[in-house]
Amino acid sequence: MELSVMDLDDQISLGHFLLNDRTCKICGETKNLVEGFYRTRKDKGPVPSSYAYECKECTKKRILKHRKEHNYFKEWKYPDW
Repeated sequence: MELSVMDLDDQISLGHFLLNDRTCKICGETKNLVEGFYRTRKDKGPVPSSYAYECKECTKKRILKHRKEHNYFKEWKYPDW
């Protein structure tokens, strides 16, 4: 009885274990999933579905734009008691 030894390097690539790239839904750029996107669900392991579809740069731009539009202290006056 002879056992056949299979070359595992040919069958499994490193990309199967690491998380792949994702395309941002806002800017359309393809970036690394771990470095370029925020993680939205902490309860699951590091699976692709636990990362956002909006890259970190687009998220920062959206938050800053929202803060600039809604400056709550712009029309603030000292209360007249």
